[in-house]
Amino acid sequence: MDDEQQNSEIEKVANLMVHDNISFDEQNTSKLEKYKNLIKKDCNLDDEEAMKLVFETLLYRKLKSSDSGDLLEKGTDFGAGFS
Repeated sequence: MDDEQQNSEIEKVANLMVHDNISFDEQNTSKLEKYKNLIKKDCNLDDEEAMKLVFETLLYRKLKSSDSGDLLEKGTDFGAGFS
């Protein structure tokens, strides 16, 4: 999957999570199963890779909701490793 497809999928799943009122801090994998399955179907990924993308989506939402305008600076707070 290329970066553009991955970013598009993250945005799509993020919007669905907002619509479903899922917190960006959610860690309960049973609540995140719906999104993992959607990503598996859309992107033809295995369970592990799809779940990684689910957690990237949660991180994206957390960074997006941050009051700081500098996502690269805030990314280090979450261990995102942006450079």
